[in-house]
Amino acid sequence: MSRRMNSRALLGLLALVLAGPATFAAPPDAALKEEVKTRLGKVEKSLEDWDLGGAERELAEVEQIVPPEIEPLKYFQGRVAFEAGRYDDAVTQLQAASIEDKPGSYLRLAKDTRAIVKDHQRAESEHFIFFYPKGKEEVLVPYAMETLEAIHRALAEDLGWTPPGKVRVEVVNNARELSRVSTLTEKQISTTGTIAICKFNKLMVTSPKAVARGYDWQDTLAHEYVHLVVSQLSHNTVPIWLHEGLAKFLESRWRGKGGLAMTPSTQALLGKRVKADTLIPFEKMHPSIAMLPTAEDAATAFAEVFYAIDYIHGTRGTAGLRSILQELKSGQTDRKAVEAAMGMPFPAFEKAWLAHIKKQPFPSELVPRDDRVVLKDDAKGKGKDSAKKGREISFGDFQEVTEVLARQSAHLGELLRERNHVKAAAEEYAKAHKVVGDKYESVSNKYALALLELKQLDEAEDVLRGSLRMHPGSPLTNVHLGRILLYRKDYPKAKTAYLEALASDPFDPEIHLALMRIHGALGETALASRTRTASVLLTGLKPEEVDRAAQLFLREEGELSEMNVPGTPSPAAPAPAPAPKP
Repeated sequence: MSRRMNSRALLGLLALVLAGPATFAAPPDAALKEEVKTRLGKVEKSLEDWDLGGAERELAEVEQIVPPEIEPLKYFQGRVAFEAGRYDDAVTQLQAASIEDKPGSYLRLAKDTRAIVKDHQRAESEHFIFFYPKGKEEVLVPYAMETLEAIHRALAEDLGWTPPGKVRVEVVNNARELSRVSTLTEKQISTTGTIAICKFNKLMVTSPKAVARGYDWQDTLAHEYVHLVVSQLSHNTVPIWLHEGLAKFLESRWRGKGGLAMTPSTQALLGKRVKADTLIPFEKMHPSIAMLPTAEDAATAFAEVFYAIDYIHGTRGTAGLRSILQELKSGQTDRKAVEAAMGMPFPAFEKAWLAHIKKQPFPSELVPRDDRVVLKDDAKGKGKDSAKKGREISFGDFQEVTEVLARQSAHLGELLRERNHVKAAAEEYAKAHKVVGDKYESVSNKYALALLELKQLDEAEDVLRGSLRMHPGSPLTNVHLGRILLYRKDYPKAKTAYLEALASDPFDPEIHLALMRIHGALGETALASRTRTASVLLTGLKPEEVDRAAQLFLREEGELSEMNVPGTPSPAAPAPAPAPKP
């Protein structure tokens, strides 16, 4: 039974209870029965509209006129408590309402969520409450709060809406937990790389530790917050294609302007699908892009809707976005809302949008999709970030290199570097890089590491910056670039590189040690203290030992390419085994 059917059945039950003599000495009049039914209907409508405050007010009115033990009342009390984050109350009330404890029921959701977050730590800012697992997730807190408050300010400016009260944000450990607190299956999460969800009046985000290469967790927080604002502002009337387009386009507003989320690899994929005439129709994106059959389909859909909003914003600005949301809130269809905002028939809009897509500078060849979220459980045996493992031979790094000569040269470079023939290794990497250019992160980073050993810093920087143009946001490449800039004492640029790395891989101790040194050099005392705390947590060292490690960091010859950072495996050590499935 669907939740909507369940609610309707309970409303019908309420009518029967109120009509019978078991509750009252005499049956209540028809007006009272109709009032109660209407008010509970309004509670449900408010919840569907993402208006928790309205649901609470309507429920308080009903509580004044019906007996407290009536099951439909208990049901809606449980629903409201669940969306307010009062999980103990939610379980109690939903059990009293005789809701079945089965997958997908609100009782099961409330029980599972309570179990998962019961020991979570809590942090608050002006507009958010952030719940996170005990342990290294503590390092996320200050950066998460800055991101969330920044996107809060940006959307107040762009869309004119701020949520009432403080927004609840819950961090879960892995895909299994995300599945239990949401309505997605683990298979759907794994297939499409879904890593976060906005539902039930809150944001639910997976810890970066669950992802093999990290992921853009700060942009993801902003993305889900956009969904929350759009849902509340529009009373949940926005279809999925507009919803996801707005979230994808605006997710970068916390760090600058909108429209910065598209990567070359996704553009290349979109270009391929345009050429093959295999775009995803808007209507097939319903009810969720996360439910599309493949990760490639999901990435294509996100790119399509991103450019739809990019076109609307480029033509009508934020006024166009606000107009669409207001039209939808007033009851218009998505087609009519877009027509009103754009001043053109919807078929003309679709034609113009497709022309806008075709004008994009698609890469001339398909770029490997390094932006796909790969969960650690799905990456068993595939290795992780082995370019940071110093001299360990890791031929698996080049599995994605389809050009045979490039792959052979890169493999030979690995063998030579293992035998301390660094100059010869660099020459082999150079051959591979000449064939493939900036196409593969693995080739670029191995080549850059060899150049760093040779102290050819300018050449290494050129290679790394070229790679970042093709693979923006790569934590591995940004860390290697940060080493060069910190070695040169170019503290502002080094700070930018390491913060870019942290935005995807916040648990790398090197990032925090480096930032500790950088903030200290720039006189940013509070920020230096913050990164010191994170370094202590991630390395397991005493504070005074962390201070010493930060001072010695990148001060000695030979450290540019092989970082023996406390709390991480030494260059000669084998890579840690992938985390077992929960």
